[in-house]
Amino acid sequence: MKKAIITGPTGAVGTALAELLIQRNYEVFAICRPNSPNISNLKPNHNLHVIECDISKLLTLKDKLDLGFDVFYHLAWGGTFGESRNASSLQLDNIKYTMDAVELASGLGCKTFIGAGSQAEYGHFTKAADENTLTKPFSLYGAAKLSAGNLSRVLANDLGIRHIWTRIFSVYGPNDDERTLVSYVINEIKNNKQPALTKGEQVWDYLFNFDAANALIKLSEKGKNGETYNIASGENKLLKEYINDIAKIINPSLKLSFGQKPYGENQVMFLSADITKLKNDTGFVPEYSFEAGIRKILELQNEGNGFEN
Repeated sequence: MKKAIITGPTGAVGTALAELLIQRNYEVFAICRPNSPNISNLKPNHNLHVIECDISKLLTLKDKLDLGFDVFYHLAWGGTFGESRNASSLQLDNIKYTMDAVELASGLGCKTFIGAGSQAEYGHFTKAADENTLTKPFSLYGAAKLSAGNLSRVLANDLGIRHIWTRIFSVYGPNDDERTLVSYVINEIKNNKQPALTKGEQVWDYLFNFDAANALIKLSEKGKNGETYNIASGENKLLKEYINDIAKIINPSLKLSFGQKPYGENQVMFLSADITKLKNDTGFVPEYSFEAGIRKILELQNEGNGFEN
C-alpha cells in the first residue's frame, strides 16, 4: 500500500482525490485546519487519517509522522474568493506555506510533490491556453500561484524531489464552495428562485471534480518532473449554455433571465484550456460530461451523504 498526503483535502478536489486514492489502495493522510467544519466532508475510512494542523505549522509534522510517503498533494490555499484574492500578506503567506509543504514532503521521504496552481496564472487570453501561453496574472492570487510554482520547483529540485505543478481551471462537483457559480445556480433553482446572472457570454471550460482528481493521480504516476500541466476538460461553451443545462436538469419549465447582473471589473471573458500535454503524457481523458456531473451532484445531495466506498 502506498502513502499519500493531501493539504486542503476538504473541498471539491480534495475530497474526490482522497476518495480515488483510497479506492486505488493508498493510505491517505489528510491535513485539515483544526476544528474545520468541512472535515465532515471526508467520509471515514480505515485508510484515511485526518490530521488537524494549521497550514502555518506544517513543518511541526516532520517529527509526528513516519517516513515512507510516496506523494504529497498540496491543494491548500487561503484567499481564493473576493477581495482576499488581492490581499498581499495572505497571498505571500500562501507562497511560504507552499515552500513549507515541499520541505515537509522531503522530510517525510516523499518521492513526488504535486502543487495545485491556477488558470489565474495566465491572466487574460483569447484562445485555448496551453502551458506555453504567456503568464501575465492580473490578481495577486494569480501572481502568488505563479511564484509558488516557480519557487517550489527550484526547492524540490534542490531537495531531490520530483516536482509537478498544475494549473487547474474551473472545477465543480460535490463539496464545492457555495460561492462558486455552479453551486449558486443549483441552490437557487432548487429553491425555486431566479439566480442573478450576467449575460453569460463568457466562454468557459468546466471539469468535474472526480476527473480533476483522476488527473492529479495520473500526473503523480506518469507526469514529467519539472513540468507544468493544465487540468481542464479541454472543451468549452458559453457560460449561459452551462447554466441552461443546469436549469433543464433541475427545473425544465424555469425560464432564466440573463443580464440582470453586470460583469465585474477585470471580468474574464474567455477561459479555456488546451490539455494536449496532459493527455499525451498521462493518457488522461475526462469521464464526466457537464450534465453527468450535475446529475451526480444532485444524486448525492438527495442521498444526503458524501461519496461511496
